[in-house]
Amino acid sequence: MGDLGHSGDSTATVLRKLGLTVYLPATVYTLGHASILPVVAVRAVELGASLSVGGLMMGLIGLGQVTGALPAGSLIARFGERAAMLLATAVIVPALLVAIYARAVWALGAAVFAIGLAAALWGVARQTYVTDAVPIAMRARALSTLGGVSRIGAFIGPFAGAGAMVFLGTAGAYWVYVVAVLAAAGLLFLLPPTSHDRAAAGPPTRLFDVVRNHRRALGTVGVGALMIAVMRASRQTVIPLWGTHLGLSPTTLALIVGISGGVDMLLFYPGGAIMDRFGRRAVALPSMSTLTLAHALLPLAGGAWTLTLVAMLMGLGNGLSAGVVMTLGADASPTTGRAQFLGAWRLVADLGNGGGPLLISALIAGFSLPVAVLTMAGVGVAAVGTLWRFVPRRQPTVAAGGG
Repeated sequence: MGDLGHSGDSTATVLRKLGLTVYLPATVYTLGHASILPVVAVRAVELGASLSVGGLMMGLIGLGQVTGALPAGSLIARFGERAAMLLATAVIVPALLVAIYARAVWALGAAVFAIGLAAALWGVARQTYVTDAVPIAMRARALSTLGGVSRIGAFIGPFAGAGAMVFLGTAGAYWVYVVAVLAAAGLLFLLPPTSHDRAAAGPPTRLFDVVRNHRRALGTVGVGALMIAVMRASRQTVIPLWGTHLGLSPTTLALIVGISGGVDMLLFYPGGAIMDRFGRRAVALPSMSTLTLAHALLPLAGGAWTLTLVAMLMGLGNGLSAGVVMTLGADASPTTGRAQFLGAWRLVADLGNGGGPLLISALIAGFSLPVAVLTMAGVGVAAVGTLWRFVPRRQPTVAAGGG
């Protein structure tokens, strides 16, 4: 393991060492990224785009993340985690400046696509670093904490962006991101090295070889991870849609979403602790079962109070699952070719994140909102079955694939 993971270190000591160098940059970076998400479409409309084109601009961020996942793993394997995140900063800052000063919709589209590419590089690099630097015995707690602090940043980000927009207009949210990503990059210089120097380790393993050699893990546990991502994305989509279906006011709906997010953020560390002590299945199965049950109950929600209860149940399931996708990927990753594998793993998860809302939209267009919600409950049942079948019962003791 790396310098952060000495065998005599307690969990608190290891997590404290990660606090300033990994968790704080992750929180700050995610805060910045989340600050622009509510206003990407608004900025496009300001430039003369239609609402549908504005929605497409949002989709370009996700497309950038999917496109960037595999190259991210190769870049990290070649140059190391810190260099990769600094490279991402070198892409994001100019892209944000283009978004701020763009005079054409196509320029904004190119900028947000580049932001998505760089976001993939940040995400894979953080996961790879923590996987390498932390002992396996506390891996789930470390990665769940990474997932949890990122959710905290995502929760705060839109409020920070809104505050800046009071003074700077729509550009204010983008300036929040500029400041946040530069601050996060500055903190990266405090990052201790892991036990190997990727940049000096010789030619990295080829991406194709890594994917081919570990296709079974990607095609089994990876499919379960994709379904987890679909269910998580569904949660973010169906609660607002059902609230709109009930005719709730935007203020009431925002409060319900906020309560659900509050429950979500309270549970990331307990979920990681359970995984480290009792195994990954002890969180993966209950969390997905809870999300599945909440989707099945959603059509019964007839007002604000019942929708709040269902939203809290979704927050419970989602909060417990914080870090589970990253932990399953870390467990399945080989020591040689780890960054490339985690890039492929990130691609699988991002496909789930993007595919969930698209599936819901298609089901609503073809059938109805209740049918869409219940179909997602069916996806949840399939997720539970897949995880039951393929997630190992035993705790990992060595990295998959050997050294």
